[in-house]
Amino acid sequence: MHIIDLHCDALYKLAEAQGTLSYSDAPELETNYARLQEGQVRMQGFAIFVDPALPDPLRFQNCLDQVHYFYDEVLGKHPQMVHITEWQQIAQLQPGQIGALLTLEGVDPIGNDLKKMHILYRLGVRSVGLTWNFANLAADGALEERGAGLTAFGHELVQFYNDHRILTDVSHLCERSFWDVLDVAKYPFASHSNARAILDHPRNLTDEQAVAMFERNAMVHVVYCPYFIKEGEQVQITDLLRHIDHFCSLGGVKHIGLGSDFDGISEHVQQLEHAGKSQLVIDELLKHYSEEQVRGFAHENVIRHLPE
Repeated sequence: MHIIDLHCDALYKLAEAQGTLSYSDAPELETNYARLQEGQVRMQGFAIFVDPALPDPLRFQNCLDQVHYFYDEVLGKHPQMVHITEWQQIAQLQPGQIGALLTLEGVDPIGNDLKKMHILYRLGVRSVGLTWNFANLAADGALEERGAGLTAFGHELVQFYNDHRILTDVSHLCERSFWDVLDVAKYPFASHSNARAILDHPRNLTDEQAVAMFERNAMVHVVYCPYFIKEGEQVQITDLLRHIDHFCSLGGVKHIGLGSDFDGISEHVQQLEHAGKSQLVIDELLKHYSEEQVRGFAHENVIRHLPE
């Protein structure tokens, strides 16, 4: 059963390696081409993540460096990788092809310059999270103690995303920013978030947030990072399913997807160390849900909820 995974950080690793890693099969890359094929991943979201420790003047260049590796390593050397720039392309992917969606995790690289967002859109970015974990000129993130909402520039950005059919990712927002985004975004979704009722972590969504997303017909993609699944060691795939179960109990069965966070996590769920093992998630889901429901979680829910 093929999978749509809307979040990984392979571009960060490729840029850090400065051309010394092959996207084809480098073992350091959890979402390399060979592993996507092995795991039957039909589409992969590739996040641009710029380290917030990087000085401001270098951030946009680092962002462009990651775009370079997306074009050069991911697309340029793999003809079967298809750059998704129009949403209808996803349903049109042929057997053997893998869609590649360019996303931005935090708008820190653009500062307060909307022209830079225009440039990234023209380069193919089609999903944007306003923050990573902390504050920037658009909003406060999930770990920012202040917990403020969208700034005027943040509102301007969300309007740009609405106008250009870009997904507005809420996964890393603080709660006030989340509600501000939900008030104004046409295309909100969570690329990699779990249920706070199962594990109380500020990166996870409260029941109130999750229900609001489902009522807005928005997707929530569960994340494979153990820190957001269960306290302690030896986190299993069945522990991840508890978050899916909970979201389903809130009415989200047709709004759940997958957002692994591979290449962006330092610890892994047991037997889920890279994208090549993605079918083990499907196998476990099929023990508890109908085939129709699992197809939804794997890919069909995403296709049903794309911007029109």
